[in-house]
Amino acid sequence: MIQKELTRQAVGAKILLIDEDPIILENLSEFLEQEGYDVSTAATGARGLNYLQSSAFNVVIADADMTQTEGLELLRHIKDRHDGTAVIMMTGYGTIASAVETIRRGAYDYLVKPIADDDVRTAVKRVLRRQKLLAENSQTNMLSGGRGLENVIGADFHMAKVFDLINAVADSRSTVLITGESGTGKSVIARAIHARSPRRRHPFVEVSCGALPETLLESELFGHVRGAFTDAVADKPGKFAVAEHGTIFLDEISSASPRLQVKLLRVLQERRFEPVGGNETQEVDVRVILATNHDLWQEVQAGRFRKDLYYRVNVVNIEVPPLRQRVDDIPLLAEHFLHKFLAEDRTRKSAPGRDIRGFSPEAMDRMRRYAWPGNVRELENCIERAVVLCRGAYIDCEDLPPAVLDGTMQRHLLTPVGEGVTLQQALAEPERRIIFDALQANDGNRRATADQLGINRTTLYKKMKKYSLLGKQ
Repeated sequence: MIQKELTRQAVGAKILLIDEDPIILENLSEFLEQEGYDVSTAATGARGLNYLQSSAFNVVIADADMTQTEGLELLRHIKDRHDGTAVIMMTGYGTIASAVETIRRGAYDYLVKPIADDDVRTAVKRVLRRQKLLAENSQTNMLSGGRGLENVIGADFHMAKVFDLINAVADSRSTVLITGESGTGKSVIARAIHARSPRRRHPFVEVSCGALPETLLESELFGHVRGAFTDAVADKPGKFAVAEHGTIFLDEISSASPRLQVKLLRVLQERRFEPVGGNETQEVDVRVILATNHDLWQEVQAGRFRKDLYYRVNVVNIEVPPLRQRVDDIPLLAEHFLHKFLAEDRTRKSAPGRDIRGFSPEAMDRMRRYAWPGNVRELENCIERAVVLCRGAYIDCEDLPPAVLDGTMQRHLLTPVGEGVTLQQALAEPERRIIFDALQANDGNRRATADQLGINRTTLYKKMKKYSLLGKQ
């Protein structure tokens, strides 16, 4: 399965190798050509730059330690003039500091010589997958350039399924249920669906069902007639009527009362309803999107949510992954929010705003290691705070909230040990989570995963079998 996907990605992908060592150029180019890539080679940085002037490349794999061209200078030139080209740097003198600096300067990955075939295969596959997703997002207005889709940012493979589902359901009239933890961006996903649909020129109406009491929520959704209750001094259309020909988004749908659930079931089935206090039936043409951070099936089993309504709303389910499962998206989101708040700062002031150029490697490392229980919303608040407090050219650790600094090692929390729970049982879920994340990070490569975890492949296989992870990588 993985090899078939790699083959599809390899078609048309152009790679430029830059290294002064002719043996490395010959061996690496031969391997990549066998993988199906179109490979060019250059023995100097200057020659490599000439190639880039005359032809476009998906990936440049360059030696960071060439005598005639300083690696970071070559990287800077490529990033400044060929932004669509991803750079993977190679070195024979790998250190953590040099790796961090290389990534901070814009390299996609960093490989230490001698380079194993699996390492270069995995690195190239990752960068091509990321480029493919970014290109699709750009074409479908799902990144920051698209109107109404400013916050739908994601290059991590966990988001690929989300984007695929958005594109698949956008043209239909089907009801969509968006699930996920608080702060993951469910409302932004709903807006993305609307923006991609034929209804985009009509209203998008959002209602937070948990923010209003039952008596007001029914009136808010379906409207009321004059005299329906004490303060009803005039007829008022509801949100369903306002959203005519457009989309209505019902957030926190699990909080709907039993009475409201009955009316929702009817409007979903028949697209008909009566205003509060009225007898005249109204028909509407609306697309309904709902969201919840609860397990609706558990709510059904507990008797708090109607089973027939559950089957009606769960036509298409889009599950938005939590930020802790999208570690590769943290730098993208952080940069996005940084630019957003800097732009707002410049708008509020007549003088030019502060010149914050980005994040220090240490600050980005802390943010990548933090579990983000509040998800994207918490990250956004974190960056807003950092922009206010930062006094230098780069946001540093001292500008981050204490929770981010103190909680960087809490990504795999233990299951609380209660009565009847053994230590082995309490440790099982964190171990499963660590193995699962490592498999995902290594694109299912068991050898790389075993090396990362410091165990042999036989032990890894046994643990994957124990935790039912075979076939899920």
